[in-house]
Amino acid sequence: MDRTAQLTARSTPYETAYDPPATATTPATTTSLHTRAARVLEANWTGASTVPSRDLYPHQWSWDSAFIAIGLRHVSPRRAQTELETLLAAQWGDGRVPHIVFNPSVPLDAYFPSPDFWRSSTAGRTAGAPGTLQTSGIVQPPVHALAAWLVHRADPELSRARGFLARVHPRLAAWHRYLLHRRDLGGAGLVSVVHPWEQGMDNSPCWDAPLARITPAPARSFRRADLDHGAAEDRPTDLDYGRYVRLAADYRDAGYADGGGEFAVEDPAFNALLIASEYALARIAEELGATGSARRARAQRLTATLVERLWDAEAGMFLCRDLRAGGTPSGHGASGSGAGGEDEPRVPGSRLLPERAVSGLVPLILPGLPRDIAAALVRTLRGPHFSVGDRTRLVPSYDLLGEVFDPHRYWRGPAWFNTGWLLERGLRTHGETAAAESLRRAVLDLADATDFAEYVDPYTGAPCGATGFGWTAALALDLYHRPAVRHARQHLDKSTQRVVPPTDTGTFDRSDRGGHRG
Repeated sequence: MDRTAQLTARSTPYETAYDPPATATTPATTTSLHTRAARVLEANWTGASTVPSRDLYPHQWSWDSAFIAIGLRHVSPRRAQTELETLLAAQWGDGRVPHIVFNPSVPLDAYFPSPDFWRSSTAGRTAGAPGTLQTSGIVQPPVHALAAWLVHRADPELSRARGFLARVHPRLAAWHRYLLHRRDLGGAGLVSVVHPWEQGMDNSPCWDAPLARITPAPARSFRRADLDHGAAEDRPTDLDYGRYVRLAADYRDAGYADGGGEFAVEDPAFNALLIASEYALARIAEELGATGSARRARAQRLTATLVERLWDAEAGMFLCRDLRAGGTPSGHGASGSGAGGEDEPRVPGSRLLPERAVSGLVPLILPGLPRDIAAALVRTLRGPHFSVGDRTRLVPSYDLLGEVFDPHRYWRGPAWFNTGWLLERGLRTHGETAAAESLRRAVLDLADATDFAEYVDPYTGAPCGATGFGWTAALALDLYHRPAVRHARQHLDKSTQRVVPPTDTGTFDRSDRGGHRG
């Protein structure tokens, strides 16, 4: 039996983390999605990790690997564990998990910025970069603890036999420690990103104002390998790329020291994923015989800080805070803790950025989010700016009414499958079961119809970017094996309760069990 057949065969008692693997809501047209998605993951497997795309992204990417592991657990829990272990083996001494781990067998000109640009082993020596592995020096969103917990739940017996959680827990704890201490550049507790690539939504319009202050690197100083594999009209512009290169080079030349760069933004999605992973670390600690109470308390405090600093009541969603804006905070908010409101935290030189992007909806995944805010996020998701379930099936990456909306250009409008997965989970967490099921169906249908495209036109569903994309296949697998939610909707729009009780941590500690749910 070949390796693909082995992976797609489902003879073991722990092949999925959900029971049953298919439901009455899964039509016959998707009965072979499991096989097709597993073949994508097998084709992208390198022997120790999974590349997002063989041509466009031929190395290991940080948050891609976390999402890929979440899907891989349904076909090979052992391989899913290896995916995360390989990534964490490249962790730096200061705790950061680099956003790329380079495969030395891939030619230097296959991807830019390449290892000789980052110079991690020399420029990152003070920060503890590994000497035998080549990595980048920036990070990506911290989905890893959540992924580790879900991978463990896929096969707890295998995980315990291999000591999986015992080995990854110290590294995950160090990763969170780095973010919480080294990256609290605003001084209020939230993590800042120092480069647009760190947030994962590379050319989002949220970065236009902060990037406008950056002098781009000369076009002749680098060659974009991405344009060899993707249409220029679907990719970031040369001007944006020049600014990305300048920021990365300045960070590298400063020894990857945090705090002194020209770009520092508190992003709602990045921080929400850190909070979600804090809940997961609490469960991991308890599985290992320790207490998780401090992690849960921190997650609750960070949720309150996220609301205080990044919620905009008028926009009905979270916004990014630019810490290098200069002057006093300003924006279009009018009340509460919204942008420019009377009660807004007055951080010298910072302001909320008015752009509405999918990043500002991702905090819906948080179980401790105030209920009125969760309800507002659901209204925004369905409203004219994102129009999910009406004009769009998947969630656009940017405001449909925004002046720079582009349905094909990377993170300036297209819909992505990882944000669809996150928001399906968020809707489920807050009892919006019908909306969650509709989004789940849209992810499955479009992933399958587009040959697991990197992203799609939010109106037409037409594929953009690479096909056979790693996290698209992986997250489609995960949603394929997710049964319909059985609990009643909470009617968020009508509730006057401010917060979910602290003991209710939803999908982060009670669901997604390995073997049998119960």
